[in-house]
Amino acid sequence: MNMFRFPVRNTPRKLKKSFGVGSGPAERIKKLQMLVTALIRNERLEAKESYCLETRGYAEQLIQIAIRNGDRHAETMEKADYWLLEKDLVHKLFKVLVPRYQNYTTAFTDYHFLPKKVPGSGVQMGILELKGNPWPPVVPRQRNQKYLLTNVLISTAKEEYRMEKKISPDLKNGTHDKLNQLDNT
Repeated sequence: MNMFRFPVRNTPRKLKKSFGVGSGPAERIKKLQMLVTALIRNERLEAKESYCLETRGYAEQLIQIAIRNGDRHAETMEKADYWLLEKDLVHKLFKVLVPRYQNYTTAFTDYHFLPKKVPGSGVQMGILELKGNPWPPVVPRQRNQKYLLTNVLISTAKEEYRMEKKISPDLKNGTHDKLNQLDNT
């Protein structure tokens, strides 16, 4: 049974060596622990695409297990202690993040691609963030542009044009009733 709320790969991604961390399974886990810790600490993480997407699975699983079992479950506490290198974040996980995501039916994280600095070359970077974080949104909200001056002027001109079209056929027929009605109101 897949407990993730987003598609997960069956095989791990290939992660290249990074600064301060060697290669091999133990170093890979160490790097992922550092990234999960940074994500929980800052609630936003900027890294290479492969690191972000691999970290996402572990962070989602950690939050889901914390929601399901709570802080009194020994195995959940061991898992939180294992993945979070800074022990004050265990408290944040159970006291801040679990209540925030208790009623979520979707994933707890969002991933955003960052544009490449030089198109066609380089590594794809991205931002992995926890939903509901205190930071400004990565993708700005669309502003309501209905009341911008140009849009108000255009809508008024459209309305005047429609009114003119309604009045002009009556004037051609010699009937001025609608014109008189408009003048009276």
